[in-house]
Amino acid sequence: MPAGPDEAVGFQVDGPNTWTEFHKRTYKLKPQGDYDVDIEIECCGVCGSDVHTIRGGWGDQHYPLAVGHEIIGIAKKVGPKVTLVKLGQRVGVGASSYACLECRQCKANNEQYCSKQLDTYGAVWPDTGYVTQGGYSSHVRIHEHYCFPVPEELPSTVAAPMMCAGLTTYSPLVRNGCGPGKKVGIVGVGGLGHLAVQWAKALGAEVWAFSLDHEKDDDATKLGATGTIVNTEPGWEKPHILSFDLILNCASSTVKMTPYLPLLDVHGRWISVGMPSKNEHGTEVSTWTQIANGCLIGASHLGSRKEAVEMLELAAKKGVRTWVEEVRIGEVGLKKAIERCGRSECRYRLVMTGNQEVCQ
Repeated sequence: MPAGPDEAVGFQVDGPNTWTEFHKRTYKLKPQGDYDVDIEIECCGVCGSDVHTIRGGWGDQHYPLAVGHEIIGIAKKVGPKVTLVKLGQRVGVGASSYACLECRQCKANNEQYCSKQLDTYGAVWPDTGYVTQGGYSSHVRIHEHYCFPVPEELPSTVAAPMMCAGLTTYSPLVRNGCGPGKKVGIVGVGGLGHLAVQWAKALGAEVWAFSLDHEKDDDATKLGATGTIVNTEPGWEKPHILSFDLILNCASSTVKMTPYLPLLDVHGRWISVGMPSKNEHGTEVSTWTQIANGCLIGASHLGSRKEAVEMLELAAKKGVRTWVEEVRIGEVGLKKAIERCGRSECRYRLVMTGNQEVCQ
């Protein structure tokens, strides 16, 4: 199934009832724009978002759908108005692929919060009805703003998960003051958390990992954590009352935040980035819990282009590396990878490879 100049070959799912069944198909790329870049994909990370999407956990989707938004590839064609990407350059693409770039949010480097923002896969393109398709494929066509230059120091498979998991954790850390002299906690040392620990350490903070047991103590230390706090042990919270400046919740399941809030310093911040299924209810927090230290509760969504570029440069400079396992793309490989991701059976990210060889 060779792809034409405006086509891609990818692996699509037909619905939530068959979410582990991938079908190799040829489909059209979105209509060419003056600022678009055609990317020949080298590899694509497997994200929890992919599982939630095709399994139906985040609501109705437009099928058939090729997911995947942790993309690394080579720019093979650039539009006539493209200035940010050069032909032949290695770039990364994350979970967003469009915003108006003109509104108040966009002009303040908050384009991920633009009311016209579109996702890399599953979004309906304005005026055409085209449904965007993701990186479990041979090619994508993306606006230049969302193509991030990848430093030479970073292997493609290591950089791929940084496009979503990396940016999702880096942005809230820098926006909420992570740096020298700050004490930062990371809830959940997994696909998101293992990168969050590294970012916080690279930014100069004192980092602590929160966990349910001691199984990941050694990993947390290797990643840069000062120590691990096991929140199932009696009195676990006492040594850390009123001491954290920031706690980043990277757990994908719904976490009861109430026990953590007393650990925050005055006006310390609890920020969540892990997204549960829509049918999972959030936790209720009493004002009585918050008033003791005036703590602030918030969330964060992805990150900006500016932050993505800074993040990749920091990774190259400070040695931040995703812990990855490579899986060859295909019907069988994708089925196994997506099932493992759904069960959190990876340490700590899976990356699909061989896109050009297989998607022919």
